[in-house]
Amino acid sequence: MDKRARPDCIIIGAMKCATSTIHDQLAHQPGISMSEPKEPNFFSDEEQWAKGMSWYESLFDAMPSEDLKGESSTHYTKLPTYLECAKRLHACVPDAKLIYVMRDPVNRIVSQYIHEWSQRVIGKECSIDEAIRQYPMFVDYSRYAMQLKPYVELFGTQAILPVFFERWMTNPQQELERVTKHIGYGGVAKLVEEDAQNVSSQRQRMNPTLRAVLEYGPIKKARRTLMPEAMRSKVRSLWTKKTRPVLSADSLAYLHEQLDPDLHCLGEMLGMKLSCASFKEQVCAGDAPEWVVPSEAGHG
Repeated sequence: MDKRARPDCIIIGAMKCATSTIHDQLAHQPGISMSEPKEPNFFSDEEQWAKGMSWYESLFDAMPSEDLKGESSTHYTKLPTYLECAKRLHACVPDAKLIYVMRDPVNRIVSQYIHEWSQRVIGKECSIDEAIRQYPMFVDYSRYAMQLKPYVELFGTQAILPVFFERWMTNPQQELERVTKHIGYGGVAKLVEEDAQNVSSQRQRMNPTLRAVLEYGPIKKARRTLMPEAMRSKVRSLWTKKTRPVLSADSLAYLHEQLDPDLHCLGEMLGMKLSCASFKEQVCAGDAPEWVVPSEAGHG
């Protein structure tokens, strides 16, 4: 593959941790081009992988040759759902700089639940307390050390930048500068103010068939002409989750029990003591986190 067509940087996750915001901020910087679509999921989804490298190259071919290029696919850190991502990615783009964004693991789960509910991946009547036990993905995608392990083994820690959602929200300019420095950007990173995106507490529940019908040209036009905005807003509200789900005390205890061992491992990699209870305090304290584990990767 032509080196110019390879991404120089890839945001590999985690889901619901502001990866879209970081992707968009990078795309705003002169000299950086980010893929459209944001999440090609090439190294994860079998139907995407089957399209071949020429398809993946096409995402970057039209970008200025001198630009840094990137993409952002949160599927790349969704073990055990997608098992081959790290190996495929390393085989095809071994020199890529990786960015892994993490968030309070319990809060991340709540946001994922809202997302899956809105996409009808889980049943409408399935509460968050039920979902975290019925669907292992909720817990697994918050096991950050587990998700990072294959990338550390293949790329080494020097290629992976740990970013925390909470630090980004507190000081986005500083975190943006960390990201751009990591990917080798020679310019001065400048944060671009944008309206809040992906407000999960107001996520509308999607009905694919109904959405397709409502967006059909003549129907869409008639709907806007004949139905007052107040009525349309009322209809939309039927498919909107208006309040953020609250986990029960038992569910919180369950999540702490499931996630704390993984957070302990992550904390050892970063030289801090991490747990669900201390996560925000620890990741926001002091300087930005750096790896303390050996950086050598098994490139052989």
